[in-house]
Amino acid sequence: MENQEKYKDNPKTTYLYQMWQKLHDDEMEVLSMSENDPSMKELAADELKGLQEQQDALMKQMNEILKSDEVEEEFPNEIVLEVRAGAGGEEAALFAEELANMYQRYAVLKGWGWRTIDESPSTMGGYKEASFEVRGRDVYKILRFETGVHCVQRAPATEKQGRIHTSTASVAVLPIRKKVKFILNPAELEFETSRAGGKGGQNVNKVETAVRVIHKPTGLWVRATAERSQGANKEMALSILSAKLEALKEEEESKKFASERKGQIGTGDRSEKIRTYNFPQNRLTDHRLKQSWHNLEGVMLGQLDDIVDALQNATSFADTSEEE
Repeated sequence: MENQEKYKDNPKTTYLYQMWQKLHDDEMEVLSMSENDPSMKELAADELKGLQEQQDALMKQMNEILKSDEVEEEFPNEIVLEVRAGAGGEEAALFAEELANMYQRYAVLKGWGWRTIDESPSTMGGYKEASFEVRGRDVYKILRFETGVHCVQRAPATEKQGRIHTSTASVAVLPIRKKVKFILNPAELEFETSRAGGKGGQNVNKVETAVRVIHKPTGLWVRATAERSQGANKEMALSILSAKLEALKEEEESKKFASERKGQIGTGDRSEKIRTYNFPQNRLTDHRLKQSWHNLEGVMLGQLDDIVDALQNATSFADTSEEE
């Protein structure tokens, strides 16, 4: 068997590999016996057949596990979802929080885990920015096309004349992969600690558990407050920063080859306008699909399956066309 290391080193296949190796050793022993004693050849043939069948079954099982790992590496079951207020002042901050609530409700419907990593509230309510950890089956595969600028059209509560305003909030979906592609250089990092504040009991407010890590070359930074210890928050912040830098690199590559990629749904750029939520007309429009839905109230309650499915189907069709 070639390239045995991949089976030996993977914790999910180590035990199966050991079983396979034992069967392989038994096979070599039977072969040696049959060569030294011709009278054993017929008996050995039956035994060798059984040993080979067992090895084949184990090999099939190990390859299925490795294939499953490859799929999970491409589409991990853990993401960080970020929302950030854009143009529109306080209305944009309120919309950013509404988007976060929409995704949280969708996560509940899908049976995913949801946890706040950090949030920066606006003075009048809503979020200036916030980040959340979402865990669950196919979470990245399903939500990967949510990255971009989301626009809202409605009359804000503060608008006395009922005029329709357009505000924006951006969403970023960052996959958290087990195998980190972007290796951080400690010399390029700067750390700050502070009290986490907010919910979480006295410990959160009295001890400097919150960690902010800054990547000096790019200016990108991440703040984590969800964990109870400074060390755990530091580890979480570094993991998210790696994901951000990897996403930035992929975004740059995506822009570079955008004209050559027939199958893409947008560029994955958080500055790209992808969707408009028009409340007066009860209409949500996805600009990439050029398709609208008239169930805005349900969408804001987390009923996103129709939109997500349409994006998935459009991508699958485009990918198939590209292969042809």
